[in-house]
Formats: sequence, C-alpha cells, structure tokens
Amino acid sequence: MEFSREALIKSVSAQMPAKRWKHTLGVMETAVKLARKYGGDPERAEKAAILHDVAKYWPVERQREIITQNHLSPELLTYDKQLWHAEVGAFVAQTEYGIEDREVLDAIRYHTSGREGMTLIDKIVCLADYIEPGRDFPGVDRIRKLSKSSLEEGLIAGFDSTISLLLEKRKIVFPLTVMARNDLVRVLEENE
Repeated sequence: MEFSREALIKSVSAQMPAKRWKHTLGVMETAVKLARKYGGDPERAEKAAILHDVAKYWPVERQREIITQNHLSPELLTYDKQLWHAEVGAFVAQTEYGIEDREVLDAIRYHTSGREGMTLIDKIVCLADYIEPGRDFPGVDRIRKLSKSSLEEGLIAGFDSTISLLLEKRKIVFPLTVMARNDLVRVLEENE
C-alpha cells in the first residue's frame, strides 16, 4: 500500500541529516514549480522528489547488498558509489513505500545520471536536483537561468557541469550521463 504524502515525508526525513532534508525540501519545491511551468504533474514530481535521496545516507554495503541481491544494475557497482543511491532509492520506493507509478520510480532511478529518452518527470526531478535554492556550485546560476526557458537546455548545462568536474578530477564518467546529454542535444537540434 502506498504511503500518504505526510507519511512519506516523515519516514524519508528521518533517514537523513537535517541538511540533506533541507536539500530535499528544495528539490520538492523546485520540482513542483518546474512541473507547473512545463506541463508536468506537480504531485507526481513532488513524490519523486521526496524519495529521490531516500537511500543516500544508507551504508554503502547495504546499498551494494540491495543492488546485488535484487539483480538491479550490477554495472553500477563498477562506477562511483554516489550513483548507487538512485537505483536503490527506486527499489525502496517500490518495495517499502508502495510506489507503483513507473515514471515516478524512473525519475528517482535516473535523477543522478539521466538517460536517453528522458520523460518529462525524469527531466523535472533531475533538473530540480541540480538547481534547488540551496545548491551552490560554479555554474549553477547559468543552469537556473537556462531552466527558465528550457528543461533540456538546463539539463544539458547541468550534465556538462558534472562531466567537466569529473574530467577535471580525472574520475570515470558514467556512460548513461554522456548518453543522456547527447540525446538531449539531438532532441534540441531536431526541433530547431
């Protein structure tokens, strides 16, 4: 059985530090605004935003165990652990919180990486995670500005920022992020 909004908030907020919950509140608020602006469903966007970081502060070994035992995405285990919580979060949203809406689950699953063929809710939650009011990193103001006129332009700038940072730090870039970015560029080119 699916949790009520209030029960979700109570349960999820208890699983993270106050600072991360403040971030989640910002993502919720931003996702609702983006949904209203771009024709998405504000309730579904908010639900995905509430749950997007539910597993973020779980021990890495617990996340690894969930991925392994449930045959989620074993290739994730060869990439940065910061990506794991999204896949685990989608699994937990379904199994522990009763979320059955595939698009809500996918928005949780792909909020860190993006994917090719992103749905409207995928774009909203991913972009909200980048630009919520508490975010402060080089380039965030540009991403916020671009997001006022285009979800796709905002996301491309966000992915470019992430990829650039990973390249500067000589880190491995998750292929799905590159594919998501390239797909959004193609979509914009086709619509010109």
